[in-house]
Amino acid sequence: MIDIAHLSFCYPNGYQALTDINLNINPGEKIAIIGQNGAGKSTFLLHLNGIYTGKGQVVICGLPVDKKTIKEIRAKVGIVFQSPDDQLFSPTVFDDVAYGPIYMGLKEDEIHERVTKALDDVAMQGFAERITYHLSMGEKKRIAIATVLAMRPEILVFDEPTAGLDPRARRNLICLIEQLSQTLIVATHDLDFAQKSFSRIILMNHGQIIADGDPQHILNDTRLLEVNGL
Repeated sequence: MIDIAHLSFCYPNGYQALTDINLNINPGEKIAIIGQNGAGKSTFLLHLNGIYTGKGQVVICGLPVDKKTIKEIRAKVGIVFQSPDDQLFSPTVFDDVAYGPIYMGLKEDEIHERVTKALDDVAMQGFAERITYHLSMGEKKRIAIATVLAMRPEILVFDEPTAGLDPRARRNLICLIEQLSQTLIVATHDLDFAQKSFSRIILMNHGQIIADGDPQHILNDTRLLEVNGL
């Protein structure tokens, strides 16, 4: 489903954020990406739907990520940012969740159907006319997920989904994420979440993949975690 070959990325200021990333992800996999701040996790995620484009090749569902395929790629890969305020910008919840389907050129009836289904999926029924700005952080995160689900992507990407949540909101969000059927790629500092909810862990540091495999094996390797800032 995702094939990445020799992906490298350097920011305009000269900072080398990714170096020679090679990775294959199969349909239906649930993957946690862990690593200290600055490891390259977020930069990597933003290559999966063309927000960033580095050297090398990123192929999503058989399509190389480039200017010609970008609209189709973004319908296949939904990204939920760490801060929902980076994703929610419309006057009401309905407007935010409807934005993607409108961008896709769907008819009004299907837009309404998708918004209703997405809000149901995140247990936010009845919130369509609420003002997004007035919601709690946990509610905003659920709405941010709904904005992506309304696009019906095949791949869901989360950047630090549990950050900034109180214990109850964290548990509720984890339960929601665990119920999602799409291929999941989640960058997180929450090692307990990574261990319990994912079948594969990728450890990154200094823009490279340091380890890739079974969560128990990686997270029980104290020396590996210490060396890589975890």
